[in-house]
Amino acid sequence: MRPTEPTARPAEPDRDCPRCPRLVDFRETWRAKKPDWENAPVPSFGPASARLLIVGLAPGLQGANRTGRPFTGDYAGDLLYATLKEFGFARGTYDARPDDGLELIDARITNAVRCVPPENKPTGPEITTCRPFLVATMAEMPNLAAIVALGRIAHDTLMGTLGWKKSAHPFGHGAVHPGPGGGATVFDSYHCSRYNTNTGVLTPEMFRAVFAKVQAHLVDAPPKL
Repeated sequence: MRPTEPTARPAEPDRDCPRCPRLVDFRETWRAKKPDWENAPVPSFGPASARLLIVGLAPGLQGANRTGRPFTGDYAGDLLYATLKEFGFARGTYDARPDDGLELIDARITNAVRCVPPENKPTGPEITTCRPFLVATMAEMPNLAAIVALGRIAHDTLMGTLGWKKSAHPFGHGAVHPGPGGGATVFDSYHCSRYNTNTGVLTPEMFRAVFAKVQAHLVDAPPKL
């Protein structure tokens, strides 16, 4: 399985990427307010040789936008990285900062939109504009065998990126969408946000169940030579 659009290089936007004017304005506002924050497109985290890719929606304002590493500095990262460590996809200590020494093992994390959006809500055109970077990120992963979509919007973005019909692959927590021709399989999960966990939409047990499926799937998907 590979994205249907032409590959864009590089896989990460420049620090001053100009593609989305609204996001540029928001970024510049926060650079003025918080010059010690990263306030830039957040690059993917983890090795390109990984078999697992985790796709979120966009950086959080006081999380990844501040620290410069996906899901680092907010509650979503607390649950995500603890779960990755439990299932052997991470090692080291997660201390909510990019220099904590945490490493990902056979896993990589990225976002559909690399810049923080106002109110954590990117627009449809912004998602489309940023899509080439997701395409390139996936294309540079030769062993890609499993993708976890965190939330409905990440799922829908992946469907568009892969050229799959959403009607044939509806989002649902715990849903599994095998890739055609033995390609990478997509696993759906509710987003591990504080709101979802506080309201009971997603429990740690529900989240772990998704990664248990991923782990079992990867047992049968050894790295390609």
